[in-house]
Amino acid sequence: MMFLVDANVLIEAKNRYYAFDIAPGFWRWLEKAYSRGAVCSIERIREELLQGKDELSDWARNHRGFFFPLDDRTTQIFPRLFVWAQSQNFTGDALNAFAADAADFMLVAHASAHSCTVVTHETAGTGSRKRVKIPDACAALDVPCIDTFKMLRDTRTRLELAP
Repeated sequence: MMFLVDANVLIEAKNRYYAFDIAPGFWRWLEKAYSRGAVCSIERIREELLQGKDELSDWARNHRGFFFPLDDRTTQIFPRLFVWAQSQNFTGDALNAFAADAADFMLVAHASAHSCTVVTHETAGTGSRKRVKIPDACAALDVPCIDTFKMLRDTRTRLELAP
């Protein structure tokens, strides 16, 4: 099983509980999990992260392979994903943002095309039509969607302090 991480997973980790200076083991784990084919993200997420000027943008710059480029299998999912979004009575602004933002749209499409589980801190929508949420789009395409901690448990990860 491949876990596909959203930008908010990496940003929250960096800003809070797995900051580079507090929990470097988390970042080493990501690298090892990627090398085993268990965790990755997409190029559009990397582009978002590179906008910053911090340790996370440095990490994204130095781990280019972690972020998969757009491919034909993913683009073949686009029409199905957009038709679903249009059928949900989202506002025009919400639909435009979902397609224009591209990161969320591409993340869900990539996960569907490559049988990945999406890892995000977003929660399903509450019926609001103002924003297309990743978990809702995942559910529409039968893509599993979990948070960071479920991913760590599913991979039986233990982040222990060095002696």
